[in-house]
Amino acid sequence: MALNFDPQRLPVIGVDDHLPAVAPGELLTDALRKRFVAPPIWTPEIKTEPRFTERTPAHASVLVALVPRNEITVLLTQRTEHLTDHPGQISFPGGRVETIDADAAATAMREAHEEIGLESSFVDVLGAMPTYTTGTGFIVTPVVAFVRPGFSLRADPFEVAEVFEVPLAFLMDPANHRRHEVEVAGVRRQFLSIPWDGLDAQGQPRRYFIWGATAAMLRNLYRFLAA
Repeated sequence: MALNFDPQRLPVIGVDDHLPAVAPGELLTDALRKRFVAPPIWTPEIKTEPRFTERTPAHASVLVALVPRNEITVLLTQRTEHLTDHPGQISFPGGRVETIDADAAATAMREAHEEIGLESSFVDVLGAMPTYTTGTGFIVTPVVAFVRPGFSLRADPFEVAEVFEVPLAFLMDPANHRRHEVEVAGVRRQFLSIPWDGLDAQGQPRRYFIWGATAAMLRNLYRFLAA
């Protein structure tokens, strides 16, 4: 659904630089595998957004794709502007659960293949995070996985405007997490943003404004890895 505010123009009401970044050693491939095999006791920081609509809730999954390069990166997409849900926003590949899907991981991998052409043979699932319910009524299961380098992508131009990667270490440092507040339909809402100054497909500098549900799920991943 279209928003009646521009999140990038809202003032920053806080930066979480008082919280420690996840230690570099905890962001190595072996450490991440061990974390999912023997998870700590922890609690997601953000579970549910205030609803924007009265639409019947729908289950969905997204793929939090970790790419081991010189440093581990996270694969993200920019949605096209004409989509009904979350147009133009930065998101993980993913979508609604279908009856053919065996589980949340199957949904995430099917949707990633449909959206960006990622072949499941390159995907090694680590585990799933607790669900996150969006203001648009999606009950989302984030599925975290390694994606072996060497993959190729074919973005669906109807759904995906761009695919890019952000260093995991940047996303797991709360000094880069900003807090905003806005009133929508008489309800005060707070949300996080994680702006990333990167390069676009043409190698030109560009700010990628990661916010909303995607930023919240990354914040929950931070809490999981920092616990």
